[in-house]
Amino acid sequence: MFISFEGTEGVGKTTLIRKIYDRLISQGQDVVLTREPGGTPMAEQIRALLLSVNHDEKMCSDTELLLMYAARAQHVDQVILPALNAGKTVLCDRFTDASFAYQCAGRGLSEAKLQLLNDSFVSRMPDLTFWLDAPIELGMNRARARGALDRFEQEKAAFFEKVRAGYQTLSERHPERVKRLDAAQTPEQVFAQALQYF
Repeated sequence: MFISFEGTEGVGKTTLIRKIYDRLISQGQDVVLTREPGGTPMAEQIRALLLSVNHDEKMCSDTELLLMYAARAQHVDQVILPALNAGKTVLCDRFTDASFAYQCAGRGLSEAKLQLLNDSFVSRMPDLTFWLDAPIELGMNRARARGALDRFEQEKAAFFEKVRAGYQTLSERHPERVKRLDAAQTPEQVFAQALQYF
């Protein structure tokens, strides 16, 4: 299976992924745990560029989108497809849904651009996507508690409301794949919600 984990900042994706990873490993499954942007040495370098707040110029939205897909193309080729072809389960912190939510819904880029990139560079979509949904202020308070904020985390609440609405749109378009989890609950409760789909 290919399972992705989505949501705005501070909703607990990393915690849930770790819990599911541990559960699947305990059941004897071969599991690959990865993330986007990133997942390979080259893609991690692109991630650092995307998240850095120390740029001398403002990154335009098209550049952001293309960098995301440069990292994704490398990640899919080097990690995701080889693992799936070997019969492994892949748990991925963010995938193409994040590009729709952040770059299309959040930044206002056209879906046509995203679709072109998906058609060109993404040959496999997740079998299951967990959308961890929580009020924006709750998530941002959690993100701030972790320490210094990256370039995305420094966006205003209005941006994240658009992103959250983007995820809502995806859950309505793809109810068979995208499953909303109430991430305002405790990590144990969120984990219990996710286990219903296994």
